[in-house]
Amino acid sequence: MGMQLDIFEQKDASTRSREEILSAVEKLRDYHAQGILGGEKMPEDSNPSLDKSSKDNFHYFTLPMALNYQRNSYKLWESAVAAYEDPETNFIFSPEKVVSTSEDALRSALMKHKVALQPNRHPSIWRTICGTLTDHYQGDVRNLLADNSYDISLVLNDVQIKHKKGFPYLSGHKIANYWLYVISQYTDAKLKNKTCLSIAPDTHVIQASVMLGVIESCGDQNVVRTDVAKAWEKILVGTDLSPIDVHTPLWLWSRRHFEPSIWD
Repeated sequence: MGMQLDIFEQKDASTRSREEILSAVEKLRDYHAQGILGGEKMPEDSNPSLDKSSKDNFHYFTLPMALNYQRNSYKLWESAVAAYEDPETNFIFSPEKVVSTSEDALRSALMKHKVALQPNRHPSIWRTICGTLTDHYQGDVRNLLADNSYDISLVLNDVQIKHKKGFPYLSGHKIANYWLYVISQYTDAKLKNKTCLSIAPDTHVIQASVMLGVIESCGDQNVVRTDVAKAWEKILVGTDLSPIDVHTPLWLWSRRHFEPSIWD
């Protein structure tokens, strides 16, 4: 890749100050905006270009999120768009149809285009979320948002606390926050209280956080995710940035193996 980007002098990550980290973040965000980090096509850009306000559009950007765990995000969303465009499988994006479909038929539909990779667990997750949407929100995820006045903190409370068991994986810290970020980008939902959105601490964000000196090391993943989220909240206090604003630049930088280098 060749290009060297000097953000600040190389030093032990654990000794970097908040000011140095903020300087690095701003420059990484600039590099992202200039296309230097790539990312011209994000995983979620693989979509059927639905009306942003439509029920199907909201479900398209909700249900696959729950299966976005330890897998290639680009492949997942390529599978999702293939499933939506296939008349035999696009019923999987309708909660009412999913809950009335047999286990075998749902499994077959989810696995046909590899939306699901695990034949039992993934269909179970998908069905459970569809059941929750049907039982509590009239089969429409837009009602979940509207019932909570489009307030991110209230939506997260519903998904992560009130109906936590009804939203397997989607209720997880990483996925829940990134899901709402995607909803804000790919639908017409005007979400409020964006500052309540934590950074989505997946593997790439964690690794980038270590490189920047936000945390010292990658130990137990569950503990590290919490540490990363709290650290970024603290670092960004008093700035114009929300934690989720730094997610994509960090994610892209890590995927490029931290190139262009910022240390030389």
